Amino acid sequence: MMRVLVLGAGGFIGRHIVTRLLAEGLAVTGTARSIAGLEAAMPGARFVQIDLAKAVEPEHWHGLLNGIDVVVNAAGVLRGPEMEAIHVAMPGALIAAASSVGLQRVILVSAISARADVPTDYAQSKLRGEQVLRASGLAWTILRPSLVYAEGSYGGTSLLRGLAALPFAVPVPAGEGYEFSPIHVDDLAETVARVTAGPGFAGQTLEPCGPETLSHREILKRYRAWLGFGRTRYLALPLPLMQVIARLGDLWREGPVSSVSLNQLIAGNAGDGAAFSSAVGTSPRSMANALRDQPAQVQDRWHARLYFLAPTIRCVLALLWLVSAWLGLTQGAEQTHDVVRSLALPSGFEDPLRIGASLADAGLAALVLFNRKGRWATWAQLAVIGGYTAVIGWALPGLWLDPLGPLLKNLPILALVLVHGAIADSR
Repeated sequence: MMRVLVLGAGGFIGRHIVTRLLAEGLAVTGTARSIAGLEAAMPGARFVQIDLAKAVEPEHWHGLLNGIDVVVNAAGVLRGPEMEAIHVAMPGALIAAASSVGLQRVILVSAISARADVPTDYAQSKLRGEQVLRASGLAWTILRPSLVYAEGSYGGTSLLRGLAALPFAVPVPAGEGYEFSPIHVDDLAETVARVTAGPGFAGQTLEPCGPETLSHREILKRYRAWLGFGRTRYLALPLPLMQVIARLGDLWREGPVSSVSLNQLIAGNAGDGAAFSSAVGTSPRSMANALRDQPAQVQDRWHARLYFLAPTIRCVLALLWLVSAWLGLTQGAEQTHDVVRSLALPSGFEDPLRIGASLADAGLAALVLFNRKGRWATWAQLAVIGGYTAVIGWALPGLWLDPLGPLLKNLPILALVLVHGAIADSR
């Protein structure tokens, strides 16, 4: 039985590759930064927890590569300080370790934009990773897919669905170009399975893409029709405005809106679907047929409508905690005095209690903004709101009768915290 190691097995593309290889009867080991729940979600595969950004020395790979016949590298990040390590240094360390354990074949899932004329850090680091593999002496195959989509979504495809679901008008980039040759993730996974089973693909660079080339606007129209939201207006955004929005995304440091993604869009992501189909011997579905064959469900519409609500709620909650911190420092002395007196505490507790509570509120604001999955932020907010409500409610129960007071307002804030906790994790 062929044994395959899949890097990035917890990601959008990696998960589909793992399940397809399992269906082919192969023995699959997957790596991910966090493997919680992966073995339950994909029974039959074995998973190893490893931070690929830190696995940049050959000794990090010796034990993991023992007995492996083929490595499928589906790991990648769109931006951030780990990009060079994951795209270039880590594969170099793996290749250096391969010679000592007898590994012969590596399949790299790169990107169609990995070209010398695309000046983004993402494209250039992907290209350097390809060059490392080509010079390795191993039997390599490089896959450069165009836009990869599915009935579910992640990253850029989530953004497209969120844009398609906007009311009143859908923003699109002004001008011509911005084209994709989208391929369904199942068709990409089938390609990986064929290449894994067929050593005849060694030394080839293929561009997995679908049979049609679509503009950014056409893809949004397909998604909107699939979601069942009806016709809408399309608002053309000039490039300078898009660059400002992308820069704001850079500052946010999360999600697919960034200068890198904008430059990738401008560079073009179209390929030759007919040439790819002929080279691999498959017939990828068109986006129209793939969406038709899997009608949108209510959860798809919910996800699309909630896409921009999640970061909005995050910003609102952070602002609430910052305002609470400021009010506590500047105007909270009287209420703190009442609480301390009601609880029969020494008066010396007043300033430390007020300042400490304000600092805690400011800390919560930072946690809400920077805790990507929202898990710790949710529990911390629930603990603070619960503690605050219990103490104030016990010390000053009359505040429950104030419709604009500090107790009743916690109820809608609590609801907002719970909603954010449920939808904050985009993975």
